[in-house]
Amino acid sequence: MEKISTGKGKCQPRIDYPCLWQYKVIATDMEPVRGIVADYLGDAPYSISKSRKSRDGKYISVNLELTVYSDYHRLRLYELLAEHQQIKVVL
Repeated sequence: MEKISTGKGKCQPRIDYPCLWQYKVIATDMEPVRGIVADYLGDAPYSISKSRKSRDGKYISVNLELTVYSDYHRLRLYELLAEHQQIKVVL
């Protein structure tokens, strides 16, 4: 993967769009995550699957995979998911 300079002494990977992207979403229950994703993505194709459960069973992690078309699209979806009160963490 090629890296590009951000001009601030840091490098980030170069992403060629459109591309398949995966988010890891951590929440307390799968069903609200399904509803949130459906609301945000509408008819856009995506896949969502349960990944793991925390040791005490309080949290689940969910894989969300879809095609993103730009930095804006990728980052905006991240922000929308991360801002939702039923979602604890987005990676």
